[in-house]
Amino acid sequence: MTHPFEAIAHLGVVPVIAINDAKDAIALADALLEGGLPVAEITFRTAAAAEAMSRIRAERPELIVGAGTLLDNASVAAAKESGARFGLAPGYDPVIVDACQVHDLPFAPGVMTPSDLSLAVQRDLRIVKFFPAGIAGGPDALRGIHAPFAHRDIRFIPTGGITLETLGDWLSLPMVLAIGGTWIARTEDIRDGHFKEITRKAKAAVEAAQRVRERSA
Repeated sequence: MTHPFEAIAHLGVVPVIAINDAKDAIALADALLEGGLPVAEITFRTAAAAEAMSRIRAERPELIVGAGTLLDNASVAAAKESGARFGLAPGYDPVIVDACQVHDLPFAPGVMTPSDLSLAVQRDLRIVKFFPAGIAGGPDALRGIHAPFAHRDIRFIPTGGITLETLGDWLSLPMVLAIGGTWIARTEDIRDGHFKEITRKAKAAVEAAQRVRERSA
């Protein structure tokens, strides 16, 4: 089985999703799969996250489901039990790093400063989430933060404030593994059943990422 972060690197895009009702999980998974984007970060910002992941694992196992907003041990345990294949957090917390290691859950903590990144490097973490990417200073800030660590082969998943229009600014950076996008499957689109729109956005994101990667090759 392909490592989840390898699959994410190939795609270049991770939809970041807050789902309010687990009954919508399969329709959401189908919309993403139809759009050529077989991955989803289901965030623990809602009570439906664990059940949504469980349903996707059972009925659409071809979709690589991950857990976002891991802020406590209970969320990490629930994510693993529900079938999450990777985890992310908005910040760096050694308690969460430990919990993910205990549960054998590939994990990318959030970083925004060189100090955050230093802590991740000390724990031998090589994939991190740059968050919130937009207000943290954009691609130029990431270049500056990464520079002292370039020899450590750190890869980033910038998330927060990225759009289809700015996707290329990030993916053109060699240290960027993929970007996280909240615009692809918005909570209100899931709630209102706009799954064709989610498919359209997923397809557009994948195609845009492929174009950037081809130009950078």
